[in-house]
Amino acid sequence: MVFRGFTLHHAKGRGLPSDSVFKTQWAACYGTDLTRDSVNNEREGVLSHNLCTVLNVPHDPVALEEHFRDDDEGPVSNQGYMPYLNKFILEKVQGNFDKVEFNRMCWTLCAKKNLSRSPLLISDEDAFKVWVIFNFLSEDKYPLIIVPEEIEYLLKKLTEAMGAGWQQEQFDHYKIALNTSREGLSAWELIDLIGSGQFSKGMDRQTVSMAINEVFNELILDVLKQGYMLKKGHKRKNWTERWFVLKPNIISYYVSEDLKDKKGDIILDGNCSLPFTGGLFLSLCLACCFPAIQTTVSLLRAGSPPPHKEARQKRKELRQKLLAEQEELERQMKELQTANENKQKELETVRKQLEAAAARAAEEEKKRLQTQVELQDRFSLELEREKMVRQKMEEQVAQKSSELEQYLQRVRELEEMYKQLQEALEDEKQARQDEETVRKLQARLLEEESAKRAELEKWHLQQQQTIQMTEAEKQELENQRMIKEQALQVAMQQLEQLELERKEALEQYEEVKKKLETAANNTKSWKDKVAHHEGLIRLIEPGSKNPHLITNWGPAAFTEAELEQRQKSWKGKKTTSE
Repeated sequence: MVFRGFTLHHAKGRGLPSDSVFKTQWAACYGTDLTRDSVNNEREGVLSHNLCTVLNVPHDPVALEEHFRDDDEGPVSNQGYMPYLNKFILEKVQGNFDKVEFNRMCWTLCAKKNLSRSPLLISDEDAFKVWVIFNFLSEDKYPLIIVPEEIEYLLKKLTEAMGAGWQQEQFDHYKIALNTSREGLSAWELIDLIGSGQFSKGMDRQTVSMAINEVFNELILDVLKQGYMLKKGHKRKNWTERWFVLKPNIISYYVSEDLKDKKGDIILDGNCSLPFTGGLFLSLCLACCFPAIQTTVSLLRAGSPPPHKEARQKRKELRQKLLAEQEELERQMKELQTANENKQKELETVRKQLEAAAARAAEEEKKRLQTQVELQDRFSLELEREKMVRQKMEEQVAQKSSELEQYLQRVRELEEMYKQLQEALEDEKQARQDEETVRKLQARLLEEESAKRAELEKWHLQQQQTIQMTEAEKQELENQRMIKEQALQVAMQQLEQLELERKEALEQYEEVKKKLETAANNTKSWKDKVAHHEGLIRLIEPGSKNPHLITNWGPAAFTEAELEQRQKSWKGKKTTSE
């Protein structure tokens, strides 16, 4: 279509009469299908001339020819008829034109092509009025549609005008069916809905037509009140019955209610007061007419729009507010869902890390046990070797049985001390490993406790913020709060479990610490005993790869320096004895 880029925002701020004018003209042009491929200069010329005549705007045929000139650029570059209509006609409108005639001309352009061919319960004139009402109540976006809330407002108006009862349940079913398929109705679908009699069952054509005319007068012609009153003549002071029509700034009176013979107007402004000077007219129903006039004067003084226009603006603002609240709620739900997914990912990551840590711990334990078995095998071999050495030593030093017996006794004591020392060292090593494990466990528990506390504080803050929301939001988020409270209870239970685990870890740490102190004391005690006996005999340890020194006490019993020192001591003793 050639209308892309043309919206109500092009019309605002340019001194044009109202948005409804542009919506009506847009609907008419859309209905005539003025596309870039169907440009007809003669047709556009006639349409432009008629529009200028109705809108009281001077027609410039030269501008039309220039806009659609046949050159290299052509009408495609100018984007068709709508830019011309906006620039050369609508921008020049001053507001002093007959809106009904303007609407009727636009209706003539589009009704023939779009009006339903199926028989309707309303006349073409009534369909025209419904079309104009649609342009007034439709949303300010294209393509034009009327939303279910405005459909309900219009049908209630028509039902009230017909004197029938409003069937809310029936409309609710219709609204549910409508919302599942689309956002609203077009003008022609609205005409079909009203013309089908779905919401006016039991009413004849005349009653429906009168109701449409009454709503048309109120919403489009701004008729606030109409009816017969007695008017006092200017020259002849007799009272004559006249049909009065009250609008926001004028009271017009006619001979009869067919509005064909107009007798005069009474201009209203903020300085008017009731009763009018000289008792100009007398209402046949004082309880309804004079209050209506007084209300109109009050609106003029306050500078307020007619009630139906103000009500339409409030309904529109309410829909926008509800839409914004719904979008905000959807955004919050999306954020909560994202946060929940992130938390699930974090928990999965932590679970995998714990599984990996457990696997590493099991592998380390396996390696430790294997190393321990290897050490035990090595020590067993060493002990076997030592036994063989002792047997050789017993054979070699049989002549020194008493000294050997004493020596063997000391060897057995040292072996026992060596085993106890090894056990003490193993206990000390195991205690240190247990202490390190407990420390890591305590650190991890403290980190998890801190993370849980931060998470609890965050959820608590979110709950506090949620409490401060409006009552409507509280009702909407009640289920979420229950879920959060359940999650909070689970987190509290996890926190208590972590606290118990941390206390158990502290108790294990204290127990391991005591074992470590005991092992350290035992190690120190055995080291002292070994130091005390070091001068008598050395611990039997695995020999080095260097050549061993063989003595009568066995291989590798002394170092070279000690052997030299003992040799000197023996020589000195021998010399002294001689």
